[in-house]
Amino acid sequence: MDFREIKRIVELMDQHGLSVFKLEQGETKLELKKGGDLDVKAIQNWISSAPAPQYAPAYAHAPAPAGGAPAAAPAAEAGMPTNVKEVTSPMVGTFYTASSPDSEPFVKVGTKVNADSTVCIIEAMKVMNEIKAEISGEIVELLVENGTAVQYGEPLFRVKTA
Repeated sequence: MDFREIKRIVELMDQHGLSVFKLEQGETKLELKKGGDLDVKAIQNWISSAPAPQYAPAYAHAPAPAGGAPAAAPAAEAGMPTNVKEVTSPMVGTFYTASSPDSEPFVKVGTKVNADSTVCIIEAMKVMNEIKAEISGEIVELLVENGTAVQYGEPLFRVKTA
């Protein structure tokens, strides 16, 4: 958050008649109270001393084929055997191994899957999206923990094909 953003928040507070504004974003906390003059120097010092926000790294995988979700990343680029393919995330969201906390996972290591098998759910914008394997074979590795945020193209599972 920089000085321009804080200034814009103050302007919005004026426009909407707000006297208090609180924001918590990760380790950053901002509280504005209207009623006195703003100490611009103090705000600038606070901004410059605040730690920079930490973001998850973007994954450098090839884009999905046109017309659908990315199904299997080329195994050769990761140094895996040619018969092992990766099922990748078709979207940004939260990864879930089961349809509910009380349910059994869709797959685990050793599970045989076909192209239409649901392997997980990714929640994006409050919508639960069932993710299909899109390849046939046996799950040999789960690469993401339940409840973890995933990026587009991020490998989720490794599948050994026939």
